[in-house]
Amino acid sequence: IQEVTEGEQGLNFEISAMCIFLVKFQQSYNLDHYKCCCLLTLIYNSSIFPPLYSGYPFALFQRYFLFQKETYLIHLYNVFTGLSIAYFNFGMQFFHSLLCVLIQFLILRLMGRTVTAVFTTFVFQMTYLMAGYYFTATEHYDIKWTMPHCVLTLKLIGLAIDYYDGGKDLEFLTPEQRRFAVRGVPTLLEVSGFSYFYGAFMVGPQFSMTDYQKLAKGEMTDVRGQRPNSFVPALKRLSLGLLFLVTYTLSSPYISDEYLISDDYMEKPFWFRCGYILVWGKIILYKYVTCWLVTEGVCILVGLGYNGTDQNGKPMWDACANMKVWLYETTPLFTGTIASFNINTNAWVARYIFKRLKFLGNKLLSQALALFFLAIWHGLHSGYLVCFQMELLIVIVERQVINLVRDSPTLSTLASITALQPIFYVLQQTNHWMFMGYSLVPFCLFTWDKWMKVYKSIYFLGHMLFFTLLLVLPYIRKLLVPRKEKLKKAE
Repeated sequence: IQEVTEGEQGLNFEISAMCIFLVKFQQSYNLDHYKCCCLLTLIYNSSIFPPLYSGYPFALFQRYFLFQKETYLIHLYNVFTGLSIAYFNFGMQFFHSLLCVLIQFLILRLMGRTVTAVFTTFVFQMTYLMAGYYFTATEHYDIKWTMPHCVLTLKLIGLAIDYYDGGKDLEFLTPEQRRFAVRGVPTLLEVSGFSYFYGAFMVGPQFSMTDYQKLAKGEMTDVRGQRPNSFVPALKRLSLGLLFLVTYTLSSPYISDEYLISDDYMEKPFWFRCGYILVWGKIILYKYVTCWLVTEGVCILVGLGYNGTDQNGKPMWDACANMKVWLYETTPLFTGTIASFNINTNAWVARYIFKRLKFLGNKLLSQALALFFLAIWHGLHSGYLVCFQMELLIVIVERQVINLVRDSPTLSTLASITALQPIFYVLQQTNHWMFMGYSLVPFCLFTWDKWMKVYKSIYFLGHMLFFTLLLVLPYIRKLLVPRKEKLKKAE
């Protein structure tokens, strides 16, 4: 608190003033350290989350006053609200997003549905984002204009590719490409409304131009011609987001990034350092979970989250879901966490990067390049590259282990013993979150001197274990998998 009151860079004047008030409040009422830290965390979060929560009154206004009105009114409303959020948070730096949107519109109009337009879009938008990272980067996670701009970058690149696909014959497109292909020619107002939609401007989720066009026409609803019955589903996601926010806030005094590089942490026993990373990795992601659940609620409320009906005819509202909460909390697999976390961004990368690299003829190479793209899209710090490199290594090893257990009669029999399954589950979860936290260390600490310090303190345990398994598993497979099983798989 003392550091904040002395004018820590990155917090605005109002937040600093609130912290000064909190110091005096603590002195007057003798608050203990834990309660005071919780209050400070809530104050800090209050500087981050209002732009996300502001989407709910915006969505309510659009639901009750703009539903099935002229589409240009919808676009104007989204542009006004989105630019207001940008100006409220970043002042005149909102011009970065405005400039990129205008240039993107010119690229679409002047270059048309060509490979040149897609290439130019990719190079320009990514270069602009990288330049923003370069000139604004610090050693800490800051709330600055590059945060929503990375979301916008994906949105505009996806638009260029969908616009290119819209010029192809349907027979040359996959079913997925047909769904997202933009057939018409978007106007400047339409591109701007798509870019600045208030429900996804700050932290996502990603959505397509075709879905946005349906929203503007009033077609994203479970009852044709009527407002979507999405109030309760939106409220559920908001409530769930608030639950994660409270959990994160109450844990923050004990679980923090700073403690990982503190002398106190380094002096703890090895088992404690590993255990702390396990718990820290679980809790630290809750701030992202909160943001995505809150913004998903906004998208559901306005109708953008509508995703058709299930087999029973019940409407689904998960089109903008960035989290599968139950899967995220219960899966013992790294691939399960990946499938449940930041879903729309992962789907975007799969659709526009991974699948478009099919011409390479190498699935592993395509996956590696997709993860490299994700790393540099997050930022220029070395920690991002190390994190996604570790993700690729762990996923490769995990798949090999799963295949080994499936193909080995001994291991599959052992794994099917009901009495042992709870023990296996606990061991899997412990391993899962230990090395999920291990991978997140460089992601959250950014610079090599910080994450290297932590990795040295636990003797590069994750790298040692998974590289060893990568080398040893083929030999273990030869011992445990009968030859006839190998031949059957080869056939």
